[in-house]
Amino acid sequence: MYKTYQVKEREIYRTVHKRLTDYTDRLEDKGAMRKVHDDAVQAILIKFKNKEITHDEFLNLFDKNRIATEKEFSQYVDDHFKDEGYEVAVKIEYSSIIFNPTRTNLITKPIIIYETEKKVKKAGILNTGTWETTSKSTDTDNKTLTRNDSFSVKSTTGYEILNIKTVVFRELTLLILCCIALLASVLILYIFTIKNLIKQQKQIEVLHTIVDNISHEFKTPIATLKIASKTLKKNLNTETLPLIDRQIIRLENLLLQLHKDENTAETIFIQPEDWDFFIQDLAFTYPENKFKFQNDIKKELPFDKNLMETIIKNLCENSIKYGASEIEIHITEQEKHLEINISDNGEGIAKNELKSIFEKFYRIQSNNIYNTKGLGLGLYFVQKIVSKYQGKIDVKSEIKVGTQFKIKLPYEH
Repeated sequence: MYKTYQVKEREIYRTVHKRLTDYTDRLEDKGAMRKVHDDAVQAILIKFKNKEITHDEFLNLFDKNRIATEKEFSQYVDDHFKDEGYEVAVKIEYSSIIFNPTRTNLITKPIIIYETEKKVKKAGILNTGTWETTSKSTDTDNKTLTRNDSFSVKSTTGYEILNIKTVVFRELTLLILCCIALLASVLILYIFTIKNLIKQQKQIEVLHTIVDNISHEFKTPIATLKIASKTLKKNLNTETLPLIDRQIIRLENLLLQLHKDENTAETIFIQPEDWDFFIQDLAFTYPENKFKFQNDIKKELPFDKNLMETIIKNLCENSIKYGASEIEIHITEQEKHLEINISDNGEGIAKNELKSIFEKFYRIQSNNIYNTKGLGLGLYFVQKIVSKYQGKIDVKSEIKVGTQFKIKLPYEH
């Protein structure tokens, strides 16, 4: 952009210079001062060289000419660039006046001979020129040179566009806007790319977490099967084989849940005694925890048995993970609503995390994780099941006191 600005600035200066050159050349032509003949200019130079006039008188002649022509000169320049809106300042000066026979410079600093009312501070373009005036006398008898008044005058013309920055930016407005739009697009693309990278990084981290912890999600049913297997070896118990069957089914359901949000298998409606089996399995697997269970269900309900098991066991195991030693479960039905209440005496959940606990892969940021690690899928599955039945789930929790989950699921026969 800066290079473009410089190129455009030089281009404008060249245009101004080209359009003013003919006029300034005519002004400078042999030093032609207004109402002063060429011979008269030479005569002034001779008088000054011969010290017939003082330095101040010499300069005063040029000052009078500059002042007399300033208004006319300014008007010409202003009119010439009025349409473009250029504020042009011009200055023409003699930078040196050399007396040729002795190569002596008659002036010590430049003399301004023409200048616009707008003053040149820093010329954008400088144009130099040299002209000579000569007067010689010879003796008629012996034809020898008796006088040689020859002068070389070097002049400099400087141009400055006072509002050059405004002019350049005005002419480059479209380019500037395009550059801003391009930069904005690049910035947006950069931000979008960074966000995608961050998102992908988080997904990679989640995948690593899943790979590291996948075995823990199956720990409960596997542990239950191991305990059941040992029990079988010691003593055959009629309740152990059904327990093994239930855990095998649960493993199958867990696999389905890891790959799908919904279980597409054939629906098996839950029976009143199934709720008891869920708690028996939990008590068998977690003998160190106390389960208080109240089952008020007396009939079959139109809910998928596997999904209800997921709700009960995910909520109870979540309580155990976060330090609960006692868990109360109350199952009841009220006016075509199934109501599940599960409360514990665990560590509790902070208020700022309650809104996030049902998100997929979300895990409470706490160091107090008990017994097993998790994927952050348990409560997510509970929420999905509740949503499937157009139900409602409420959570109340208090740190160091415990947590209560209250679920209402509507149904129709």
